[in-house]
Amino acid sequence: MPVFGQILGIEGTAWNLSAALFDHDLLALASRPYKPALGGIHPREAAQHHASVMKELLREVIQDPGQITGIAFSQGPGLGPCLRTVATAARSLALALDVPLAGVNHCIAHIEIGRFATGCRDPVVLYASGANTQVIGYLNGRYRIFGETLDIGIGNALDKFARSKDLPHPGGPLLENLAKGGQYVELPYTVKGMDLAFSGLVSAAKESRAPLPDVCHSLQETAFAMCVEVTERALSLTGKTEVLLVGGVGANRRLQEMLQTMCNDRGARFFVPEQKYLGDNGAMIAYTGKLMLESGVSVTVDSSQINPSFRSDDVEVTWRQEEVCRAGLPSGNNTLQRHGAEAVILICGATAEKRRLSKSYRVPPLDKRLVAERTRAEARLIAAARRGGVPTPVMSDITADTIRMEYIQGTHLSHNLSETTVQEAGRMVGKLHTAGIMHGDLTTANLILEKNNGRCVLIDFGLSQVTTELEQRGVDIHVFFQTLGSTAPDRAELLKTAFIAGYAETFDEAADVIQREHEIGLRGRYL
Repeated sequence: MPVFGQILGIEGTAWNLSAALFDHDLLALASRPYKPALGGIHPREAAQHHASVMKELLREVIQDPGQITGIAFSQGPGLGPCLRTVATAARSLALALDVPLAGVNHCIAHIEIGRFATGCRDPVVLYASGANTQVIGYLNGRYRIFGETLDIGIGNALDKFARSKDLPHPGGPLLENLAKGGQYVELPYTVKGMDLAFSGLVSAAKESRAPLPDVCHSLQETAFAMCVEVTERALSLTGKTEVLLVGGVGANRRLQEMLQTMCNDRGARFFVPEQKYLGDNGAMIAYTGKLMLESGVSVTVDSSQINPSFRSDDVEVTWRQEEVCRAGLPSGNNTLQRHGAEAVILICGATAEKRRLSKSYRVPPLDKRLVAERTRAEARLIAAARRGGVPTPVMSDITADTIRMEYIQGTHLSHNLSETTVQEAGRMVGKLHTAGIMHGDLTTANLILEKNNGRCVLIDFGLSQVTTELEQRGVDIHVFFQTLGSTAPDRAELLKTAFIAGYAETFDEAADVIQREHEIGLRGRYL
């Protein structure tokens, strides 16, 4: 592989224009942030700002143009006008200096600079920024998105609330300070399997009549608990032992504290880079560009178009050689105790006792509410699903945090993914939706193939709800398809086709739901 010297990186996906030089370490870093006079980011104004200060910024960073061996730029995702401004500057420099050009995925750049700055190797990543909230992990040559926001990014959510209270941009740091003097009040908590949504939470916070510090405290506690919950699920699903926090919202001390607590409870290691690497910065583009160029990846000027919807799982990660393929929960049947993300399962002969765990990273009132609500809902909906013809465990006893039920002997679907087994899973989900139930956590780990007859049994109804909404059903299928993409990326499309065939056999509205799932998958994160 070729070795490159100084790489110039230019970042400008949204509000912050930044440039950096990277060799074996960071040589220079400078930024010129755009600060809107009123409200949030205006894409054209931000792009005009970037264009007006570009020369000044580059002069500050570039000391000796002759030492530069490559140019890297943020190719997406981001705001189109801002991306075009940065791409134009990068192309001009690459031509003038006669050096190769690398188009860098902004999300992956956050991950790689985080890995570099902290020394972690193979983490589950919580990427929390203005426009993005994603839980990501490396698997089989790509960064896979295990879960993400279905509407707006967490940073935008906090900023929207701040603007409603006439607080200046960016609102996150101001809310963090106000939250320190607040008390918890109940707000909506929306986790849908491996995905989450913030719009309802923000709307409720805006309408709350509680004192502002209390609302800020509760908004943070609720939103961050949602993020940590999904991160913990991914940690449990993948078997990884590291968690990395990146993105501008990662500077929030309370979010860091909650993730550290979760990792301590699970025996994992938590990493967060220093402040200069958390927000959007040129260093992450320069460093990732260097990794790409040294692994033989570059773009020509003619093929360097921006991509405002550039997803991290679209990028082939050529610079990481290790193969990590551990997705899926353990399938052995002789274990007396199993520890998942949400509960401990105690097995005694033909009986399984599921005790929902208290989470020390959540404020006690929120934690108590979630444990009780999810235990009651799970018991009620297991019974309802069974009445609808869906194979589920038979329950024998219920308490405030525990359900005692039949132990299903078999293997998780994640360990036996074939067209036949996935098609049968589709039939079961079709029956579930016909019964008016959304599972809420429809992953391959929550479908068990029975040992004796191969029947597909659906378990873990803790996030289920009674609903006939097209959107909610689409989210159910989206979560399942995401899991297929993460656990069997090479066969995902074939398995999706098999699932859809089985789903359509038992659910009359299958075509509409699959269309909605497709729309959910296409939704951009810059809203």
